[in-house]
Amino acid sequence: MSWKSSADRYSRMSIALHWFMVLLFVLIYASIEFRGIFPKDSDGRNLMKDAHFMLGLTVFTLVWLRLLARTLGVAPKITPTPPAWQTALATLMHWALYIFMIGMPLLGYLILSYNDKSVFFYGFDLPALTVKDPEFAKQIKSWHELGGSIGYWLIGLHALAGLAHHYVIKDNTLLRMLPKRS
Repeated sequence: MSWKSSADRYSRMSIALHWFMVLLFVLIYASIEFRGIFPKDSDGRNLMKDAHFMLGLTVFTLVWLRLLARTLGVAPKITPTPPAWQTALATLMHWALYIFMIGMPLLGYLILSYNDKSVFFYGFDLPALTVKDPEFAKQIKSWHELGGSIGYWLIGLHALAGLAHHYVIKDNTLLRMLPKRS
């Protein structure tokens, strides 16, 4: 699988990671939003929370591969070339998404750590990173929840911009990130 983007398309690796992470975000948000259908401390609710934690850390792991793939080449050109303000806004949005993909899992891990809980990650119990401090865990949880709300907006605006470029502006922005048709 190619790590380098070409002049007109992102690399297969970048495309695969992008769309896999879209699926992860759907599962992350669904697991935390739908945990409420189960009673507190039930197996179903705990399973949803554990899935949320594990999938969040999966995003944290994969974002580093995405950043590596991004550094291995330049982004494919958008044709026709967008105005400078759109390019600047797109760059800002991409970096906001990267900060989100790094920061949110770290905040989640810290919440558990300050509550003296380990995190199950694909067969491994990851240790707490800090000493127990439930009050500070509550503060971090409020930041994490705010970040989750901001994430809805970031992801939604990113998707809307891709669709607007494809259907309204009619450039190749979205096509650069779609899997190749056979």
